[in-house]
Amino acid sequence: MTISERHAVTGAYGYCGKYIAQRLLDESLDVITLTNSVTRANPFGNRIKPYHFHFDQPRLLTEHLQGVSVLYNTYWVRFNHRKFTHADAVRNTLTLFDAAKEAGVQRVVHVSITNPSEESNLEYFRGKAILEQALIKSGLSYAILRPAVLFGKEDILINNIAWSLRRLPVFGVFGDGRYRLQPIYVDDLARLAVEQGKSRDGVVINAIGPETFSYRDLVAKIGELIGRPRPIISVPPWLGYAVGWLLGLAVGDVLITRDEIEGLMADLLYVPSPPTGTTVLTEWIKDHAETLGRQYASELARRIDRISSYESIGASPR
Repeated sequence: MTISERHAVTGAYGYCGKYIAQRLLDESLDVITLTNSVTRANPFGNRIKPYHFHFDQPRLLTEHLQGVSVLYNTYWVRFNHRKFTHADAVRNTLTLFDAAKEAGVQRVVHVSITNPSEESNLEYFRGKAILEQALIKSGLSYAILRPAVLFGKEDILINNIAWSLRRLPVFGVFGDGRYRLQPIYVDDLARLAVEQGKSRDGVVINAIGPETFSYRDLVAKIGELIGRPRPIISVPPWLGYAVGWLLGLAVGDVLITRDEIEGLMADLLYVPSPPTGTTVLTEWIKDHAETLGRQYASELARRIDRISSYESIGASPR
């Protein structure tokens, strides 16, 4: 690749998009971002030019993608809300793929999820499967990356498990807690994305880290490493959801959804594949034990506040 090529990253001021963008800048590439937060504080200054998504104006979206060699798509929503839904995210992403093809984008690196299925009763996994098939059939060169759980400085799941362990006398897991997760470090995913941006082969890759945990063991390990081991008890899924809902009210966020509980318990965040990430979660937690979970990380606050820097939004010691 030459340094004159332009690369587009969706959500470069957010979570994994920020790490992808940084790696591209480190290679002296020309980077733009498509985002709903064009005025958000970010670490890149004027090195990345932001453009609004303009999903409702496909022609304008196509113009933004003119001259782009590779599009890295991280756009998605975690759950349905009055301000955003999975159906919106599917429709918008299909518009993005169409605009990329019309603009002559050479390759799309798309972030999906482990075990997507168009037959799934879970909108998250069904929507991801629909988008994978649309991209494969689009005629665009593609790489589809399927991470399970991301971890890193700005992550929500691992941080908020630690936050709960610091504040609650016990930690409840849904059912027996033996369903599995394979967390991958966010910058390992970014490295993989940038590597795949340099290829033109159509590939689907399970993007998983080097450690596999049961949910129960993950919670226990986090508690041990941050110095807050707690009794871990099994609770019925409905009760776990109810407790999560009440905690969500207290912090003004959505801690967990019924679909997320069902996806966890169905082992959908596990795949029998070799790891593609190299960063070991337990070592990373040791290095961040003093700060992990000190503040609550709010998904909703990050969605609503489009001005503040991503990692500082909703960071509350409540």
